[in-house]
Amino acid sequence: MPPWRLLITPPARGSWNMAVDESILQHIGRGESLPTLRLYTWTPACLSLGYAQPFADVDMNRLNARGWEVVRRATGGRAILHTDELTYAVVAPSDEPRVAGTVLESYNRLAQALSLAINNLSLPVEMKEGGNGSPADLNPVCFEVPSTYEITVHGKKLIGSAQARKREGVLQHGSLPLTGDLARICQVLVFDDESARRNASERLLARATTVESALGGAVSWESAARAFVGAFEAQLGLTFEGGELSESESQTADQLVREKYAHPSWTERV
Repeated sequence: MPPWRLLITPPARGSWNMAVDESILQHIGRGESLPTLRLYTWTPACLSLGYAQPFADVDMNRLNARGWEVVRRATGGRAILHTDELTYAVVAPSDEPRVAGTVLESYNRLAQALSLAINNLSLPVEMKEGGNGSPADLNPVCFEVPSTYEITVHGKKLIGSAQARKREGVLQHGSLPLTGDLARICQVLVFDDESARRNASERLLARATTVESALGGAVSWESAARAFVGAFEAQLGLTFEGGELSESESQTADQLVREKYAHPSWTERV
């Protein structure tokens, strides 16, 4: 099988991170880039909204007061606060065997690799087989409710992932919180009153966790990245080549930042 590119990019703003994922997808669709596993992080902290999530869920005054940013993803799902985490992106042509088939089939294959990565961090991983269909599924916070084939530890959600299938190929990205207070996200979302905010924070901490909380000790970003690479190689039979963004990918990403991901017409579109 042809090799995949392993791409590790430095910490960056949310608009650039989302633009890079889409730029890679466009280049893969034209046959100009290898299938890619990208590992990255965010600075400053950034709230990402799902493709169809209402912008009205965001309390911009509270967000700005903390110096955090907001971006809209090209993938679905609910809000995630990106900080103190490892983010992964899998970008490949639709006929690549690891992502071919239905959404759930490809999601399941990738979830097996994610599961092995968490096992490699000495955590007792489980795979959630399906959402519970309760009204809680409608809440704005991604990490509160596990979805099909998402990764849990001790019954709490650990990795949040979302997938988009486009003409150019498949993009799946997701977040592994390494440390910190997951309930911080509730401080920048809109609630009816402070009691509702507190209740949402308590529900989130009861249903989701970080690597540090689950393990009882800190894991570095670099250690988590090595676990991901080794698991993708072992579970999916991948061979990686280290690489960088091409000049064309970088130029397209910069254009997407200006025209889409840092522009209100996209961020506030819903």
